[in-house]
Amino acid sequence: MYTARRKILKDKGVEPPEFEDSVAQSSFNLENTNHELKSDLKDLYINSIVHTDVTGNRKAVVLNVPYRLRKAFRKIHVRLVRELVKKFSGKDVILIATRRILMPPKKGSAVVRPRSRTLTAVHDAILEEKLSV
Repeated sequence: MYTARRKILKDKGVEPPEFEDSVAQSSFNLENTNHELKSDLKDLYINSIVHTDVTGNRKAVVLNVPYRLRKAFRKIHVRLVRELVKKFSGKDVILIATRRILMPPKKGSAVVRPRSRTLTAVHDAILEEKLSV
């Protein structure tokens, strides 16, 4: 059976907190009710969700999506964020791709770390992603 739990995928055995469950339920409801987002949201899911304070009394919801799905989320970004802001009573919604930082290789190792997995490259990519939206 297809439920809201399929919209958020955590590590095995880890239950999502209540807030993450509510965001997953909202995404599931959007998929079922919004006809223009239905086909686009069908195969998309979220890794994790962070609820943070920004400045003063403003709050933000940061959705971490898998790196491989970032292009699919990009296509529907404006419509999805607009709908989620309505659902969460004006909180800012930000979509960020989950990127991985690899440790530098040990001395004498023949393995080369890709430039895209360095700490600096990952942080720059996250900032670029936020600014381009």
